[in-house]
Amino acid sequence: MDAHPARYWHLLEDGRLQCDLCPRDCRLHEGQRGACFVRKRVEGKMVLTTYGRSSGFCIDPIEKKPLNHFHPGSSVLSFGTAGCNLACKFCQNWDISRSRDMDRLMDTASPIHIAEAAVRHGCRSVAFTYNDPVIFAEYAMDTAQACRERGVASVAVTAGYIHPAPRQAFYAVMDAANVDLKAFTEDFYVHQTGAHLAPVLDTLLYLRHDTAVWFEITTLLIPGLNDSTPELSALCHWVANELGPEIPLHFTAFHPDYKLNALPPTPPATLTRARRIALDAGLKHVYTGNVHDVAGGTTHCASCGMALIERDWHRVLAYRLDAQCACPGCGHLLAGRFGSAAGTFGARRVPVHIGSH
Repeated sequence: MDAHPARYWHLLEDGRLQCDLCPRDCRLHEGQRGACFVRKRVEGKMVLTTYGRSSGFCIDPIEKKPLNHFHPGSSVLSFGTAGCNLACKFCQNWDISRSRDMDRLMDTASPIHIAEAAVRHGCRSVAFTYNDPVIFAEYAMDTAQACRERGVASVAVTAGYIHPAPRQAFYAVMDAANVDLKAFTEDFYVHQTGAHLAPVLDTLLYLRHDTAVWFEITTLLIPGLNDSTPELSALCHWVANELGPEIPLHFTAFHPDYKLNALPPTPPATLTRARRIALDAGLKHVYTGNVHDVAGGTTHCASCGMALIERDWHRVLAYRLDAQCACPGCGHLLAGRFGSAAGTFGARRVPVHIGSH
């Protein structure tokens, strides 16, 4: 598809065009691209160069996003594009997110075609993932609207780095999100991601207090950079106090990649320590990821502590909610979006070709 007209920009008095989508506030001369590389000034206007173009489609378990409280066991049609508005030195999808090669975008598909494919493959939801959907907001929002018209949910897997006005429009069509809270210090954000912490916290507060979007939080623990006990304690207490004790928090293991490939992988003991810190801070749903850890994958009742959903990696092993999606032991309603039974998709990952439309 051709370049698509983009929203969220204005012209400056000096003749440059300012992108108003994210806090980078890129200011562009004719022909220049923003830091994300996919938003470009063409003939005095901004366009999105990746509308309708994807790096590939896969059907995943929803737990891989990760979302543990959003229709467990269901399948989700996942896709991304190219580029990113952060510059994480530890990016695990750097070949996509840092790509300036449009040839990596192999599949073309309209929003309607994606929504119809999700229905055809029996997917409960569509996820905008692999790279950050904020930078292809127009494509993601149009797709989410097409999905909503067909009874398919939409999931944003994002760093949450977005300005308030587009944020409102973006999340108005999303049903769920997983937000990467990459650390809890400004120093980490500036030096490891090229961004700032405050806008991400603002997004989390907005999701909690101003939307009905179900959201969970993920923090990738990187040895020596964001895994100290004081920082984890501060992060967990902020989540508990500002967002509530029943917001799920995922701690995931770092694997050496991109510009941090000389660092060691995250020891399992670090994940266990982080989970204990979070539980001690009052959080009720704390998970470990990228490891086999049944204890760290189990959902407990926030009231009586009964094990309600047991998992290993992305596989649901047991599901004990009653017909009201509550704890059968004490009747406490489990926070999230659930049915009376779990899905049966399992831990598969199925690449699919959507095709042009």
